Amino acid sequence: MKLVAYEYNGQAVYGVLSGQQIIELDASLLARYPDIRAVLDAQALPDVAAAVAGKAATLSLSDVQLLPPLSNPRKIFCVGLNYKSHVAETKRPDAPYPAIFLRFADTLIADGAPLCFPFSKSHMFDYEGELALVIGKGGSDIAEADALSHIAGYACFNDGTVRDWQRHTHQWTPGKNFAHTGAFGPALVTADDIADITRVELTTRLNGEVVQQAPLSDLIFSLPVIIAYLSRFTTLSPGDIIATGTPGGVGDRREPPLYLKQGDVVEVEITEIGKLRNVVEAI
Repeated sequence: MKLVAYEYNGQAVYGVLSGQQIIELDASLLARYPDIRAVLDAQALPDVAAAVAGKAATLSLSDVQLLPPLSNPRKIFCVGLNYKSHVAETKRPDAPYPAIFLRFADTLIADGAPLCFPFSKSHMFDYEGELALVIGKGGSDIAEADALSHIAGYACFNDGTVRDWQRHTHQWTPGKNFAHTGAFGPALVTADDIADITRVELTTRLNGEVVQQAPLSDLIFSLPVIIAYLSRFTTLSPGDIIATGTPGGVGDRREPPLYLKQGDVVEVEITEIGKLRNVVEAI
């Protein structure tokens, strides 16, 4: 099941994506679960699946404005230096633990929304295509063996990064939290739709050219390891987002560097999950 949040007739709602059409949910279900986080809080994905069973899609994607699948996550964790190819291009040593930093919810934008950036503050705006997972069942001290059962679903993520601001300090928060730089979507694909998440492949394109490509098997810290590690120092909650890292090929490590500019088109595509497309807009 592919859940999409969208604005239609001035209302922010959600539904289920079927091809290029949306199956709309009835008012009674939306009253019980007003957004996707409410669905996850109530462990109500089966209710949504039952509500759309046998129901026809009636709304075209072209008639709505997509929103991030979750606009109100409790927490957004990001994992740095988590692909072998990216660690190799940065020439950093192997790390014993995942490198964790946080993003703010107001940095998120949807598929199709502009990646807005104030180029007066920097010209080192970079792309980072990633797989994001969303927690469906919370918990603390989650065992690696149980970790995948805590995932509600997956989406594409572009962890837009301002490289010089990232390097201002030993931690990366400033470079990762400019407004409207974290693209997330287009849909939340429920975990039961993916037979084997380790077999998906991530591709990032800049103006149609492939700039990053890697299988998820290239991860250094697997999804179960990441979830278990995070849950040892904080309680994970339904709706928490975890962006799991970017492969090699980032613009900052190219010769010459390949930074984003006005009008660039960035696409992050993950097999079985979808394609996230955004255009860079100077502000």
